[in-house]
Amino acid sequence: MSFLEVKNIDVFYDDVQVIFDLSLTVREGEVVSIIGGNGAGKSTLLRTLSGLMQAASGEILFEGRGIQAAPPEEIVERGIVHVPEGRRLFTLMTVRDNLEVGAYNRRAAPHLHRTLEEVYTLLPRLAERQAQIAMTLSGGEQQMVAIGRGLMAKPKLLLLDEPSLGLAPILIKSIFETVRKIADQGTTVLLVEQDVHHSLSLSDRGYVLEHGRIVMEGPAGELLADPHIKSAYLGI
Repeated sequence: MSFLEVKNIDVFYDDVQVIFDLSLTVREGEVVSIIGGNGAGKSTLLRTLSGLMQAASGEILFEGRGIQAAPPEEIVERGIVHVPEGRRLFTLMTVRDNLEVGAYNRRAAPHLHRTLEEVYTLLPRLAERQAQIAMTLSGGEQQMVAIGRGLMAKPKLLLLDEPSLGLAPILIKSIFETVRKIADQGTTVLLVEQDVHHSLSLSDRGYVLEHGRIVMEGPAGELLADPHIKSAYLGI
């Protein structure tokens, strides 16, 4: 049984269809990348998996149970946590307060203090900055807070949407190293990312999404070596 199984979903914005008959699987312990250009439907897919949007048809199973009609708060309780594109921090709150907000769900709240220490161990810069107002942080530090806040919810499956967006190359490397550590500690990761080389390099498998449809899938190493991927996404 797959950890996450998406079966033939169609998703619309009002009357405009943006995802077409999409199916994918994520096995427990994997890092899986979704790659594709702007407007391919990648963020829409994550919003649908986290309950922020509803599929018009098809089925989404997590640990064998249907979640396609579940509200976002129930999906978080089940263990799917979405770190959206653009960080979305509470900019006038401190780093620590932003992190603690992530542990609001019933499953995570009893473990708040222990999880906070685990996040500080994984992301020691946040421990140094815990009393600092979030809006005064650098872009890379803000992204770390966003990831840390997601981890505070104790995810079984972490959905990461464009974690490297807008960051300098040295910070991008640090963000992907953090994602690798998260996976090594046992959290399954579904990663949407335009930095195709970095995302596939740390992933087990990948899917290529174009115009709302899956057009390729396979082991990450094979996708990196594929001529279409090299031409369309790596500029080779």
